[in-house]
Amino acid sequence: MRLLPRAESAVRRGHPWVFAESVKNQNRDGEAGELVAIYDRRDRFLAMGLYDPDSPMRVRVVHAGEPATIDRSWWLERAREAAAHREAVFSEETTGARCLNGESDGFPGLVADRYDTTLVVKLYSAVWLSRWEEIEGVLREVFDPRHLVLRLSRNLKDAAATVGLVEGFRGEVGDEVVVFRENGLLFESAVRHGQKTGFFLDQRDNRARVEAVAAGREVLNLFSFSGGFSLYAARGGAVRVVDVDISEHALESARCNFSLNPELATTRHEGVKADVFGWVGEPGERFGLVICDPPSLAKRERDREGAIGAYRRLNAAALGRVRPGGLLVAASCSAHVSADEFFSAVRAEAARSGRPFQEQWTSRHAADHPAAFAEAEYLKAICLEVS
Repeated sequence: MRLLPRAESAVRRGHPWVFAESVKNQNRDGEAGELVAIYDRRDRFLAMGLYDPDSPMRVRVVHAGEPATIDRSWWLERAREAAAHREAVFSEETTGARCLNGESDGFPGLVADRYDTTLVVKLYSAVWLSRWEEIEGVLREVFDPRHLVLRLSRNLKDAAATVGLVEGFRGEVGDEVVVFRENGLLFESAVRHGQKTGFFLDQRDNRARVEAVAAGREVLNLFSFSGGFSLYAARGGAVRVVDVDISEHALESARCNFSLNPELATTRHEGVKADVFGWVGEPGERFGLVICDPPSLAKRERDREGAIGAYRRLNAAALGRVRPGGLLVAASCSAHVSADEFFSAVRAEAARSGRPFQEQWTSRHAADHPAAFAEAEYLKAICLEVS
């Protein structure tokens, strides 16, 4: 394959995606998962990638620079490198974390999360379907899980069925709800049917930041899901935690997680079933710490401007729930909204409120969620103290 000049330059700089409109020519049709060799305009080797004839993202680059042999040994080495980068993350106190983070770990369109002895692998691209047997063997050799669960993005299920792949446990069947540790706290992960791979592991470091400032405060956790921030706040000495989520299932999951940690019973824990977008803007109680961590508000680039406006309105309302001397922790997981855009939106609403504020910290990705290129940088959070 050869690319148009702009795409060629992008791949040379390390970008891992080649879109269909960037392909100048190729010598033949390819099948999903087949290796494609990319040459530059001077017929010099440029990169290798995995081909997907049915996707606008035609090639997912796995190697650039000098020629290489992409075989089982090559994948094994990439997985071992990823495991080595996470040695400091896993411990007796943390048995749940991400093992492979897609393109940023050299496995484009694939993530693998470990929950205790269960490894959950989710595929987002058809390039892995014909290679699954080989890759499963690599993952078992490197991460040595007792149980392995395969999850498929919705758009892959029909294609997977044609090659005999279905979601679920591979080999020995384990529990569908797995208990794991994160910084000493116990959590449940619904590894078969939960969102993503069963839990949102990427906020681990921000949850620890919340714990450090929760002592003596009443805490409001908006979009609380399974209560991750709430448990950390309780362990940090919060006197009361209120979870707000539109899903009764999410609120029940939070209650289950609290019950797994009976030492947190000294903190009063409440759940409110409501649409946060409407609820938070209503006149109501103020709190010493408000956490606002909504789902992605920009699924596509064309949603970006609308999402920025939505973040401004949402965090303006959240600021209204912060009592004097309290804290707002605002987070975003929208890749199409940059960190600078998000931070600026939150700061602008704080300034517009007329209340003096001080910025305490900003944060980005955790060590087990590396972001090796711009489009992979989705997670950001900011903490403001409001007078």
